[in-house]
Amino acid sequence: MVEAQKWTRRMSNPRLDTAATADDHVLDIPTTPTAEVRNGIYTFGSHLTPNLLTALIIASWFMSNTSVLLLNKYLLSFYGYRYPIFLTMLHMLSCASYSYIAINFLEIVPKQHILSKKQFFKIFALCAIFCFSVVCGNTSLRYIPVSFNQTIGATTPFFTAIFAFIITCKKESVKVYFALLPVVFGIVLATNSEPLFNLFGFLVCIGSTAGRALKSVVQGILLTNEAEKLHSMNLLLYIAPMAALILLPFSLYNEGNVARITLEKARTDSFIILLLIGNATVAYLVNLTNFLVTKHTSALTLQVLGNAKAALAAFVSVMVFRNPVTMTGVTGFAVTIMGIVLYSEAKKRSKITTY
Repeated sequence: MVEAQKWTRRMSNPRLDTAATADDHVLDIPTTPTAEVRNGIYTFGSHLTPNLLTALIIASWFMSNTSVLLLNKYLLSFYGYRYPIFLTMLHMLSCASYSYIAINFLEIVPKQHILSKKQFFKIFALCAIFCFSVVCGNTSLRYIPVSFNQTIGATTPFFTAIFAFIITCKKESVKVYFALLPVVFGIVLATNSEPLFNLFGFLVCIGSTAGRALKSVVQGILLTNEAEKLHSMNLLLYIAPMAALILLPFSLYNEGNVARITLEKARTDSFIILLLIGNATVAYLVNLTNFLVTKHTSALTLQVLGNAKAALAAFVSVMVFRNPVTMTGVTGFAVTIMGIVLYSEAKKRSKITTY
């Protein structure tokens, strides 16, 4: 920033203006404004220290991830809104709308375009897997507690290793596979001791976890071309509306005209509208905070936070919904999380050894 300067005007003949004082010949030059002031731009967190900003982003990530699970569980199990496909479609419409605003107007990331039909069909394939995973995950919350849902969801690396081996023939080191044993042992313990065990809920939750792992493997295969790689926020911008279109006929066939049912219910209970809008908004915030955490920390930090989130969501759900738990179930959950931590560490060391 350039400080204010004072310039003294020089006259061609100072003696012609004998009555003028020194102050009459001083011109005030205003300070040069910064680029932010000139353009009217104030970036979020610009007045915060980096550590404080990172802490706030991580706290927002925990809050959004835990909130969407609890809201989904409340809507599907306790409130009586038993339409998981339609609820997922609302999530996708919300993500599409907010992503459009965030990229086209707020410009949080540069917009990328789909360059070819081939790239479009690759994204569509990812979208189909994504739909399957999210619908299964939301459906499972109708039948099993959040704590059990999170225990099963923590086994994602196990399925990722399996799909990577089956699809790409990628082999990990013996230590990496050995680290997955506690994951399997923990889920067996938790399943055998779950008081509210439901077979259908368990199976669709396994399907959701496997779908999430399959998507990560397939995404690594399909979007290997640098020209076709999309930023996570741009990928969400294209996947979300595709997912809504895919889910619409399934919702109409399996659940009926839920939009009409919702509007009729809103006439006597307007709280349902607030719940759905809030739930859909939080669903987008999950994706946004995922991006922000990765941007301000690293992908590894996001993975570690995921383990902590599973524990936090399980604890909060037990406190809120009062679902019964057993010591064996808690032990199984702890063993599963420990296995994930060992797996992450073994995978990191394996990469270092390779390089």
